[in-house]
Amino acid sequence: MGAGEGTHAACTDHDGRALAAEMGEGLRFLVRMLGYLLVAGGFIVLLTDGARSIANSALRFTPLGETALTLFGERFRLLQPAVERNLHPVLWDPVLVHMLQVPTATAGLLLGFLLLWLGAAPKPQIGIVTRR
Repeated sequence: MGAGEGTHAACTDHDGRALAAEMGEGLRFLVRMLGYLLVAGGFIVLLTDGARSIANSALRFTPLGETALTLFGERFRLLQPAVERNLHPVLWDPVLVHMLQVPTATAGLLLGFLLLWLGAAPKPQIGIVTRR
């Protein structure tokens, strides 16, 4: 092994770690952006539901299933047979049916805040004693 080969291997290893760190930053950025979009969407749906409730003089929340049906149309209707056939019938009826009845604002806000929390930069561990 010559002098140039060892230098090249070390350089590749260092660049690989740098590339992995950059990819981690990029992934964290995408998770945060998706989180911000879901929080904004959940807030918009919350305002829309509030305005609709005031206009109707009755409390009404838009269920997640209704929002998915509006967004995806016929493809959403194909979800039930696909889940029952390919995964398990029990997964559709008690689990997904109840999840689709959750208000869209609640689902968007909770999932958005979860993604923001997951995409946050790690806190520096200052003041933690590592040796015993």
